[in-house]
Amino acid sequence: MSEAERQARRARALARRSLDQHARYRGKIQVLPKCPVRELADFSLWYTPGVAAASRAIVEDPARVDELTNRGNTVAVVSDGSRVLGLGDIGPRAGLPVMEGKALLFKYLGGVDAVPLCLEVGEPARLADLVLALQPSFAGINLEDIAQPRCFRLLEQLRATAAIPVWHDDQQGTAVVVIAGLLNALKVVDKRLDQVRIAMIGIGAANFASYRLLGALGVDPGRIVACDSGGILHPGREELSRQRERWREKWQVCCDSNADGRTGGIAEALAGADVCLAFSQPGPGVIASEWIATMAENAIVFACANPVPEVWPADAAAAGARIVATGRSDFPNQVNNSLAFPGIFRGVLDVRARTISDTMAIAAARALAGAAEEHGLSPERILPTMDDWQVAARLAAATGMAAQAEGLAALTVEHDALLAQALKTISTARAATRALMDEGLIAAPERVT
Repeated sequence: MSEAERQARRARALARRSLDQHARYRGKIQVLPKCPVRELADFSLWYTPGVAAASRAIVEDPARVDELTNRGNTVAVVSDGSRVLGLGDIGPRAGLPVMEGKALLFKYLGGVDAVPLCLEVGEPARLADLVLALQPSFAGINLEDIAQPRCFRLLEQLRATAAIPVWHDDQQGTAVVVIAGLLNALKVVDKRLDQVRIAMIGIGAANFASYRLLGALGVDPGRIVACDSGGILHPGREELSRQRERWREKWQVCCDSNADGRTGGIAEALAGADVCLAFSQPGPGVIASEWIATMAENAIVFACANPVPEVWPADAAAAGARIVATGRSDFPNQVNNSLAFPGIFRGVLDVRARTISDTMAIAAARALAGAAEEHGLSPERILPTMDDWQVAARLAAATGMAAQAEGLAALTVEHDALLAQALKTISTARAATRALMDEGLIAAPERVT
């Protein structure tokens, strides 16, 4: 049986089991009280008439809303379902299981209460207005699975107008993990970020955000060659020039990158490159092994398309890649934004930051890289895994400190206090889930036969 056949069989079995378990639990999240309810009289505190005191206090000082309600620990996971995972434009209802999963990760890994909101929006411009209208109830917004170029315009508009942090995880979250993994991979192969040549295969949400963060780190864009479905980006791409307003991010890459003026496709982009960052279409076969063989010695290959990477890791390694990362948990070096967003939002909420800057994202990336480095780097371990639950607290502290340094935080909190607070909040969320499981209030999964 070939590798592709084995992976296909495994995928079918996982899909059947996942569907059964989603039906058994009727979703993945619920709402539970966080205050004590000992007797009926307690409701006079939490609801009428006592609750009026809290409302009057917020009228007098609106900033107290985060002190007197759960708003300060609550984010909205917002999607229109227009580009969900590798499934495409499946709509808001079909996107809801994914957003529930995101909310589960927020709570279990970051102690953040997240509410999935899948919106049926006719006009794309209305989505921004709807998100802005959510601000009284949420301290942050996580945009998810929104098609490009709409996702770029939406994030740009909301970051400029919202009074709370707005984050597009497919862009910024993935980019944070890419940067962290790349920094560590370069240490393993003993190469410098400012000297390597980088090929970017696919220039959608994830890779454009990575391109932007690489620039913020001082990487010369001329050393980057980007490739989309039409080939290498360069100023001669007339179809992009004609639609430069619609595809302004791609056109920016056309004008600023590729100092050597390369043309062609993926093969030409990879020739001589030290690094391949691929977020394109599911493979295998999108990237051929013989193209990887033309890369520089000790090449680094991130093949992150889901559910199937652009090239199988074993084939990439056989072609000469020293380090291979994918978006999957069943291979080493998983590049997954779940390593970033729970901790970043934890830090943002704990200092009441009003936005998430690129500087904050880079601080989180360095913290993520440092957490992996402490355990020892190798070609098979350039990033922590989701089992390293304390990593999120480290990202929270790093993000919160960066927000304070930029003057973007409403609260002043020392690093050690931020770290301790994050550890306590995250461990409490995990313990609550375990307690419900131990008591049988979350039913045990059925045995797989």
